[in-house]
This record gives sequence, structure tokens and C-alpha cells, in this order.
Amino acid sequence: MTSGLRRSALADIARFPEDFSELYRGAGYWTEETFAEFTANRSARFADRIAVVGPDATGARRQLTYRDLDESAARIATGLGCLGVRAGDRVVLQLPNIVEYTEVLFAVFRLGALPVFALPAHRASEIGYFCRFADAAAYIVAAEHGGFDYRTLAREVTGALENPPAVVVAGDSGEFVSLASLREQEPAAVAGVHAESVAFLQLSGGTTGTPKLIPRTHADYLYSVRESARICGVDEDTRMLVVLPAAHNFPMSSPGILGVLHAGGTVVLAPDPSPDTAFALIEGERITMASLVPPLALAWLSARARSPHDLSSLEVLQVGGAKFPAEAAKRVRPELGCTLQQVFGMAEGLVNYTRLEDDEDTIVHTQGRPISPHDEIRVLDDAGEPVPFGTAGHLLTRGPYTIRGYYDAPEHNSTAFTADGFYRTGDIVRITEHGYIVVEGRAKDQINRGGEKIAAEEVENHLIAHPAVLDAAVVSMPDQYLGERTCAFVVTEGETPKTLALKAFLRDRGLAAYKIPDKVRFVDAFPVTGVGKISRNELRRALTAALQN
Repeated sequence: MTSGLRRSALADIARFPEDFSELYRGAGYWTEETFAEFTANRSARFADRIAVVGPDATGARRQLTYRDLDESAARIATGLGCLGVRAGDRVVLQLPNIVEYTEVLFAVFRLGALPVFALPAHRASEIGYFCRFADAAAYIVAAEHGGFDYRTLAREVTGALENPPAVVVAGDSGEFVSLASLREQEPAAVAGVHAESVAFLQLSGGTTGTPKLIPRTHADYLYSVRESARICGVDEDTRMLVVLPAAHNFPMSSPGILGVLHAGGTVVLAPDPSPDTAFALIEGERITMASLVPPLALAWLSARARSPHDLSSLEVLQVGGAKFPAEAAKRVRPELGCTLQQVFGMAEGLVNYTRLEDDEDTIVHTQGRPISPHDEIRVLDDAGEPVPFGTAGHLLTRGPYTIRGYYDAPEHNSTAFTADGFYRTGDIVRITEHGYIVVEGRAKDQINRGGEKIAAEEVENHLIAHPAVLDAAVVSMPDQYLGERTCAFVVTEGETPKTLALKAFLRDRGLAAYKIPDKVRFVDAFPVTGVGKISRNELRRALTAALQN
């Protein structure tokens, strides 16, 4: 089902230049292990330890030992093979945080097939695109989740495709193939795949347009997983709560599900990210580590004082996916009683962590430093020239786990990557004297107000310092005189302050006059993407509509 043209494009774009491959192999970053053999290797070491705990497709609590996970993945792999899935084929996975996600993931790996990681929030436009563009051999979903019937989505998607993939359903499968039936097969042997071949296709993290497909190899991704687990102190006693969509890069690998399973710990899947659900699981499952995006972290902080649950087992709270305002970061230790670890990374590669042993000022005010000594960083001005040390500029990176190009996207690759292989991240950062990254914003989130440049995140950080402000997002709006003005969308808790009082608060904090928002709009909540990031695109559309009324 997968075309030879697409196979060739995938292999070519994922290939690192040989001199870099030799460097990374020689440094020990890249090894011969692949995801095809991942569960077999861990089962041999941690056989009877609990690997995964969580709801299944019916909502019942289920747990798997490392031996259970390996055997189930091997049987499902055989079943997928019977449906025609072969090594190199693409399989679109759209499963929520259920135990079946881990079984299916490693089954696809075991075959040497390539998962394409869709999110539960994706609908026909995205799923149809993934299936068509990636020449998917199979599409795997849960029957229902969050009140949505994915079988209906599967019918819509497959009905519109000339060569529809086989559809496998966890739960009541209807007319499709039941995942349970695949478990009845005899275990499949581990596929022989090369460590430097593509392991899967991740989605780019942009909030607008159709996501690009990111080819990650076994060697580069497993290096990131191993080092993430080491840096984050993950071991056999780690019990990680996964509340973000499991298929997203952050909860999957930083250190995430894969890092915990690599080290022999236990992954606990949460059916939803709400504080009530999460706090109960932290107490009941004695969770030691959890990962959140900033809006969820703010919600947890807000809910903590009202919660009766014992959170004393929680040792580390990771926050990433977007910049965590310093005013909120300061609250984590005193209010949640755990260490904050800031994570700044991207599905394309580069990942930065504050270290657990860092001082509080570093943890609160920076987004960490890179995983690898061979992560190369450039910070450039708008003209492409290096900026003075400590000055904000555009972040470019190259390294042993950062891709050299998106899948089958030559036009985009020509602008997203430099001729010598540096990835243009789109982030505006500065580097501290100790090599830590401070994220100032996204290039596209930088507002040009009459020639004065305003970083949205800076203003948001000041807004969130107000005791009545739960969260804030600053966006641009067109202005005939200045080119752009600023509008702050603000979510409050308790009594909403007056606009003039909020602006006075910002002035009292020493914020430059041109950075004070021209307009302030109070809203109940923000539109967000499937992984919890604020969608500036949706906010701009909402603002435009409001101005037209």
C-alpha cells in the first residue's frame, strides 16, 4: 500500500550526513537498539514489574506487567500483519490515554511499521490528510472517547479515500476490525529494522494549518529518550502520571512514557487532565512525576487549596509545551510541594530541561539547557547575523536528535532549514551566561507597534502576576496608524478587576508604556489546540469578529 516514491522520500529526508552520523555513533549517542525490540528487551529485565496502569477502551481499570505488554504487542503485531500491514507501512494511531495505546504502539513498532501519531482532537480534515498523505495501511481508533464516536469519523474518512486503510477499533468495533480479535493471534517475531531508519512520523506542533510530518529515527529518538530519563532522574521507582494526550511528543519522550518504560518505572494514564481526576490519581497511585502544559499547571495551582487529596508523593512537576510564566512558576514548590522542572522542546528534536539540582532562580526564570553536548545553538537577528551574548534572537539548532527535514515537504524545508542543516525553530530566545535558554516568545507572536517590538509572553507574565488573573494571552490587532496594536485576553478568578486598574497594575510593575495593552478583553476560557496550547490564531479570529460587530 505504501508507494515506492514515498518510501524513497522518507528515507532520503531522514538521513543525516555521514560525517555527522559517524560523530554521533562514535560519541555513543546512537546505538543499535530499535523500537521493534524495545518491549522484548524491557520484558527480559523487568518482567513482573507493572509497566502501565490506566483505563481500557471500556473505562475499566487495567494494568500490564512488562511481560504482559510485550506479549500483547507481539500478538497484535501478528494480527496487523494478517490485515496486510508490512514493515515500512504507515499506521495512523488515534487513541486516547487508554492502556491499548501502549499495546498498539509497540505492536506497530514490532512489525517495523511506522506509527503516525494523531491526537484525539483531530477530525476528518486532519485524519483524512494523514491517511492520504502518508499512504496509511491501517487506522486505529477507540470506539468512543469524550462523547465522540470515532467509528463515525472512520466511516467518513475511509469513505472519501480511493485506497482506504484497514480500520481497527478498540472497544465495540461495529463493522470494523476488533482490536481484541488481533490479540488472539500467535506472537510475531521482532522485525529486523536498521537503527538509523525512520521509526515513526510525529506531528509538527504548529497551531495553524495542517501539521507537517516529522520523521524520527530509532537511533536519534532513543538517544533523546535515554538522556531525558537520566537527566530527569527516572528509575524503577518512578510512577509517572500522563494527563496530556499520550501521542504528543512531550508526554511520550521527555522523558514521558518511553523514558519511564526504558527505566523500568510505571506509567499511569489519566482519562482526563482535570485537577479532580489528577489529584485523586496522584494520591491513589502514589505518583512521583507528572507533566503539564502551562494552562493545566495554572488550573492545578488554582485547585490545590480546595483539594482534600494527599499529593505528598509528587516529587517533580514538569511544565512545557509553551513558556511557563515566572510568576506562576514561583508558586509550584510552595503550593504543590514538589520541584518544578521546566521543559522547552519540539517534536523536531531539540529538548531543554532545567536540572533537578538547579537553584530556584534558574528553575523559575529559564526554560533549561539542551540534552546533548553536541546540540548546536545559534541565536540570530532578523538579518541572519549572530546577536550579542544575552540578546534575544531567532533560535536555530542542529544536533544528534534534531531532524534534517520534514517528510515530503521540499518547499517548506527550503525555508525551515539552512543549507548546513540548522533547523529554524521559530522561537525567540536569549542564552544566559550558564548556557540556559530563556524563551522570549515566538517570532510570529512578536507584535510590531509603531516600530516598537513587543514579546507577547513578557506582557502575559506581568498580567498573570495580578492576584485576580488566572491566565492571559496577548495578540496583535491591525491598526491604521501604528500597523499593530495589542489586545490582552484575560481569564480571571474571583472578582474581575477594572481595565484601568489592570493597566495601572502593569505600569506599577515598571512595564514600558508601549507594552501596556491597548485593549483588554475578559473571557471565561481560551480556545486551545489538542495538546493544551493557547491558539493565538483562534484569538485573532475572535478579536477580528468582535471588532466587526
